Amino acid sequence: MPVTWPDKEDNELLALVQDGSHPAFAALVERHSERFYRLAYRYLQNREAAEDMVQDAFLKLWQDPRKWQADKNAKFTTWFYRIVVNLCLDWRKRKRPVALDEDMPLIDDQESADQVMIHRQEQRVLEKEIAALPERQRTALNLCFDEGLSNQDAADAMGVNLKALQSLIMRAKTTLKERMKAYL
Repeated sequence: MPVTWPDKEDNELLALVQDGSHPAFAALVERHSERFYRLAYRYLQNREAAEDMVQDAFLKLWQDPRKWQADKNAKFTTWFYRIVVNLCLDWRKRKRPVALDEDMPLIDDQESADQVMIHRQEQRVLEKEIAALPERQRTALNLCFDEGLSNQDAADAMGVNLKALQSLIMRAKTTLKERMKAYL
C-alpha cells in the first residue's frame, strides 16, 4: 500500500527525509514523480530518458537531503524543478541521441484516424519548434504552460527575476508564431 501522508506538507516530509525516513521519501516520490516526469519528457522527448532523469533527481535528494533548506523559503517543487531541468540540460549537452516516442492509438473510424494523424503531425511540428528555441525560452515556456507554475515560481526555479521570465516567454511566443506561419 502506498504511503501518501496527505496531512504532511512537502517541507514536513523533507524534514523527515533529512532524518533518514524512508516512508517520507517514498511519499515525496509518489506525490511528485508524475509531475517531474512530464517536465523531463518535455525536454527529452524520450520516456526512458525522462524516467532516468526523475530517478536521478530523487536519488540526489535521498543522497543529500540537506541541500534543500527550509530557511531559504523555497518551495520544494520550485527547488526540485531546477534540479530536474539541470539534469535534463546536462543530458542534452552530452549529445545523447534522442529517440522520439511514436505511440499511436488504434482507431477504427477513418475520419477520426485522419483527425488524430493531423493533430499528431501538428503536435510534432510544434514540439520541434519548441525544441529549437533557446534553452532559457524553452524552459520558461515549459514551466509556465506545461507544468502550470506561476510566473514567480517559474522565475524562482530558473533563478531569474519576474521581468526576465516574462521577457523570455514573450520572445518564445513571438518566435513560435513566426515559425508556425510557415506550416499554415
